[in-house]
Amino acid sequence: MLMTMKNISQQFNSRFEPFKALLIYRHDEAGEISRFQSNEPQTQIYVESYDIGTNGKPVNAHPLSVKEMGALAELLQTSQDLKGGYLKSRGLLPLNVLYVNQQGNGYAVWHSPPREVTLFFTADLNIPSGKFKIPAMVWKADAEHLSVYALKGKQRPAGNTALQHAPYLNIYNSGQVCMGTVNIAISKTECLEDFMSLWEQYFFNSQFSHSISGNHSSRTNTTDLWRTLAGTGRDFPQEELIKTGYTLKQIIV
Repeated sequence: MLMTMKNISQQFNSRFEPFKALLIYRHDEAGEISRFQSNEPQTQIYVESYDIGTNGKPVNAHPLSVKEMGALAELLQTSQDLKGGYLKSRGLLPLNVLYVNQQGNGYAVWHSPPREVTLFFTADLNIPSGKFKIPAMVWKADAEHLSVYALKGKQRPAGNTALQHAPYLNIYNSGQVCMGTVNIAISKTECLEDFMSLWEQYFFNSQFSHSISGNHSSRTNTTDLWRTLAGTGRDFPQEELIKTGYTLKQIIV
């Protein structure tokens, strides 16, 4: 893939305007010697605030006000939340969580048991939307991308558990989900529980529209399979699952 670097300084300047500048003064001095204080250098800090005039130059120098300190503290707290709150559990780690990486973009891996859910299909597929029994699943997601896999049985997967292709439409052979026009709105402040819940809602509340893998996500033609299961209330047939060639350990990278 060919990538080019662009000078975005003009674009940046057209969207953002400076309005405040802070100048921080520091003064180091020797501390007074007493019973309670050692003779170590003492540092005093003074913060001066400037407004930015229409010509882009700092004006109206004044000590940092209480209101400005409050706004600055709120901004710094937001930055701290972005750094530490993303993918952090509210309490004890949920039992269905398999792996969490909070570094960089961050991602989580979790599983869900066989269950009944509502699936939606576009009208041209001639598959009635409604309640369906689905197999156990493994989910892997960051704030922008989702991959899903299926599992045989009901047990919590281990590192060497073989992953099956998720037997749905709109999924690549790699397991990555094509979300189409779904507007993904997951912020970098989401706690782990909300993160997982949001991704499952996005997946199940969107419409399945087409096969990316040539209807080979199951042993039977995948579109035909869901058409056959519609309205029956049957458990998902385990024999329809196909191995991906991955184990759980291999997708936790």
